[in-house]
Amino acid sequence: MLNQVKLVKKASLSLAYTKTADKNNLLALIAKNLAKNKQKIIKANLIDQAKAKHLLNSGELTKPLLERLILNDEKIAQLSNYCEAVANLADPAAKVLSKTMLDDGLVLTKITEPFGVIASIFESRPEVVVQVASLALKSGNGVILKGGSEAKHTNQCLSQIIKESLANYNLADALVLIETRGQVSEILAMEEHIDLIIPRGSNQFVKYIQDNTRIPVMGHSGGVCHVYVAANANLAEALNIVIDSKTDYPSACNAVETLLLDEKIAKDFLAKFLLSPKIRNIKLFADRSASEMITAKGVVVKIIENDWEKEYNDLAISIKLVKGIDEAITHINKHGSKHTDSILTENSKEALKFLNQVDSASVVHNASTRFADGFVFGLGAEVGISTGKYHARGPVGLEGLVTTKWRLVGKGHIKGDYGAAPKKSFKHQNLLT
Repeated sequence: MLNQVKLVKKASLSLAYTKTADKNNLLALIAKNLAKNKQKIIKANLIDQAKAKHLLNSGELTKPLLERLILNDEKIAQLSNYCEAVANLADPAAKVLSKTMLDDGLVLTKITEPFGVIASIFESRPEVVVQVASLALKSGNGVILKGGSEAKHTNQCLSQIIKESLANYNLADALVLIETRGQVSEILAMEEHIDLIIPRGSNQFVKYIQDNTRIPVMGHSGGVCHVYVAANANLAEALNIVIDSKTDYPSACNAVETLLLDEKIAKDFLAKFLLSPKIRNIKLFADRSASEMITAKGVVVKIIENDWEKEYNDLAISIKLVKGIDEAITHINKHGSKHTDSILTENSKEALKFLNQVDSASVVHNASTRFADGFVFGLGAEVGISTGKYHARGPVGLEGLVTTKWRLVGKGHIKGDYGAAPKKSFKHQNLLT
């Protein structure tokens, strides 16, 4: 494992100085080879699906993980789209962020540069292989991939296609796929060789990674997203948004898990919501006030008191009545996961208050939480969602995979020449304007 990681590190140094045009051509080649090998990918995915369905029946795999595993025709076509979209984006590496003349002949430049080696550890969702690889390669980073065993054959197939494409540029070692838990334990201890870890999966999974490494970890440990339907909401529009936020892709981390209803419109909204055929298969959980309104319509609901941090990743939703926007904001900041939260209202002042005061990576007004996605945001793809504040936040694309470096170039300058008069003073002249 150590030898493989060292090879990735070595390849990353070459990749960091690969010309933008060559990186774009590489991504175009990967996109072409993915499309060309569609049937091969489908065959591998069907093998994984068969095993996953067996594990689902035996209780060893959850339904959301099975759903995330499946690659249909649309998703396979999207794999090439990821590569093409990333290729069309500006190169985030070697950008000059600032250039300052400290004194005559002494120039300080701040530039962006790749992290070096990124390890992406994820559960199910084999398309992550392509998303992460395309972003890592374009930003000049070597990448170590570890997917869930339930997607073993699909991950192997996708990784092999990418590595064969990389070989055309003598960069085959820039990507490695690992497959065992033992290998994960090994790489978590390789802080000398790995620069960043990006986990994607359940709360428990991400927390395990965070607790067992000294390597910086970027990601999120939960997707408890909210939609707040305010008193001034357009209820017909709100109904469509809430249903989309829950049903478009229930197992996604940006699907709504808690619906907050202003008590002034709760009865009217629930009357429309409960009549929608699209919610027939949704399990409902609610506080006592909302439960009374729901049971009055003859619909089954389970009362909950304090369990407002539940991430279902399935066709289920929690419903709570609130007295207004302040209570909604307080609830979200206390029980949310700082991922994505939406307000539905026609009151612009109220909307702005929500957008300013909800402490989440993505905040939304009059739109579905499902839009919080790297591809949708124009990032080409995403390596994950970050809810932290120390680096990238929200959907993480190319800009989140570079760091900065200071370059100081002088002509024999020494610090001892500078200080209080009669010594020299710094000029600090901005050279970029």
